[in-house]
Amino acid sequence: MKFKVVVTDYEYDTLQPEREVIERAGGELVAYQCKTEEEVIEACRDADGILTQYSQITASVIEEMERCKVIARYGIGYDSVDVRAATEKGISVCNVTDYCLDEVADHTLALLLSSARKVAEQNQQVKNGNWNFNWAKPISRLQGKVLGLIGFGNIARTVAEKAKVFGLEIVTFDPFLTDEDAIRAGVTSVEWEELFQQADFLSVHVPLNEQTRGLVGGAEFSFMKPSATLINTARGPIVDEEALVEALKNNAIAGAALDVLETEPISADHPMLEMDQVLLTPHIAWYSEESEKELKTKAAQNVADVLQGKQATYVVNQV
Repeated sequence: MKFKVVVTDYEYDTLQPEREVIERAGGELVAYQCKTEEEVIEACRDADGILTQYSQITASVIEEMERCKVIARYGIGYDSVDVRAATEKGISVCNVTDYCLDEVADHTLALLLSSARKVAEQNQQVKNGNWNFNWAKPISRLQGKVLGLIGFGNIARTVAEKAKVFGLEIVTFDPFLTDEDAIRAGVTSVEWEELFQQADFLSVHVPLNEQTRGLVGGAEFSFMKPSATLINTARGPIVDEEALVEALKNNAIAGAALDVLETEPISADHPMLEMDQVLLTPHIAWYSEESEKELKTKAAQNVADVLQGKQATYVVNQV
């Protein structure tokens, strides 16, 4: 009997990479576009494995699963899956930790450079008929500026290596980073408050969980330089968005460059849409043609491996 793998939701043009992996392992792939918890429950009830992009795999969903052995998320983060409930039911939770390191690092630096050189604003000014560099003043030299990294995992390390090419000095706060490791990586480990005080550009690189939700808020913005820019390519809710808007309105910081928001997509009346000092992209930092195919293939392979009695390459929990 073939095992059944359900895709709860997806934004991709094709599921062919997943289908090839699952069918080669002896299973069948069934795709849905679930919008509600009830739809997710119904789709997943008799599934042996789950592939999910944005659907919330809550404790209620997991409770109704009759034979599921593995839930694999498309992506690095897995905050949409109730890992505790899955573990209690003996279900493996998987992610893909290494598929887009270069893409997210490149996008982080693209946001940094665009903000520093006011690229988006200059483009709009020229298209509006204003061929005059003076309106963009002041713009400062990047050489010697400080890039602060919240967290120093795989993506942050990749950002640090690429950022050094521009002459940026790198400081980071990560409670798991040893002094020896920081020296080897060519970065300076600092305390939490010092990170915000020193950074000209502050970039978020931690996962979203109960400890990091709202991690960057009003107190942190009060520590920052008025000339500093916040960059977030991690998860929106790590930053207290209301506090960020207030900091921008009050000129407590100079700007923000965000690929992620607390609620996505952004609402039509969001105040940041009217702020020239805010640069926004639609949660695309992870994407390239190559990274998308790699993600889809590896996520499906996680499911296939578990359902074939093998150890998956990327496992969040132990069951």
